[in-house]
Amino acid sequence: MALPVAQGFAWRKRTLTILLMAVIASIFWVDSRYPALLKRYHAGAQIKATGALTFGTVYSVDPSMPYSTRVWRTTVNWLDANRVGMTFSFLFGPAALIFLSTLRRRRTKSRYLNTLMGMVAGVPLGVCSNCIAPIARGFYASGMSSESVLAAMFASPALNLVVLAMTFTLFPLSLALLKLATVLFLIFVFVPAITGRENGREPISNFAIDVPVSETWAQALWDTARSYVKSFWNVFRVAFPLMILAAILGAAVIELIPQQSLVRPVSVIGIVVVALISAFLPVPMAFDVAIAYIVMAHGVPLPYVAAILCTLGIISVYSLSVMGKTISWRIAAATYSVVVCLGVAAGLATRFLS
Repeated sequence: MALPVAQGFAWRKRTLTILLMAVIASIFWVDSRYPALLKRYHAGAQIKATGALTFGTVYSVDPSMPYSTRVWRTTVNWLDANRVGMTFSFLFGPAALIFLSTLRRRRTKSRYLNTLMGMVAGVPLGVCSNCIAPIARGFYASGMSSESVLAAMFASPALNLVVLAMTFTLFPLSLALLKLATVLFLIFVFVPAITGRENGREPISNFAIDVPVSETWAQALWDTARSYVKSFWNVFRVAFPLMILAAILGAAVIELIPQQSLVRPVSVIGIVVVALISAFLPVPMAFDVAIAYIVMAHGVPLPYVAAILCTLGIISVYSLSVMGKTISWRIAAATYSVVVCLGVAAGLATRFLS
């Protein structure tokens, strides 16, 4: 889909937006994200998580506390753990929206090529399933295809090279390959299939750029600033309230689960319940790998570990809610169902093959 943009004269605005994205991304990647990921990778078998949904905590949470207190404290811990990643995504998403809006084409006629493009865009972002949501909203508002947006949402948390290295280091090869297979199935089979049923409906972008032939750098700077404010509001007004709601819902669910609930004989119902809960919880980057390894090291049966590893972290109640509000609630519901089914299948396969 091509927007009515004065393409030949948008290069100044495009250049300014590229610089803006580069500054935002480099600060996040160099100062925060990749140092944190590499630290967790080098921790190896000593990796720890002190919070129910986070690696660290601001407030300690004890099972003896009232339920409402535990939910409130876990919510605050989650918001604190995600503050840097969310700040990046709320700043980067609008900038990406502006940049993509200056391009003549942001999609192809091939759903599979669009999917591949989305995966390539998502892998280096280095953000979790929560933080990718505002960026994905910016992608979609710019006119990117549904399959590109979905592929980016799945690839960012699950196909990051450091996270993959952690997975293959901490788990048996068969389990790591099973995790990778479920991710690739989700991206290259599920995404083209589910978006193909949308009957070619396109998102309507309000960010067409009318650039005069005589545009100067000062005019381009002013126009970029105005567009950024507009696109920021487009992302923020939906993603921020849903972020707060997701934090509360995630805390409410995790604090209902007894600490010893996974230390019991494996059952099909148990695997299903684990997959249902894990696909719902909003967790930070690489937390899925860390918590799956920690519970495995503490004797949790491998089928439950497989279900956690293949469902936790690739989606969440937050990413699904933004997906539903932005793209389609049908696609959001189908995504949750398929991820749960993949987790159940992974758990059952591990149970019967091990």
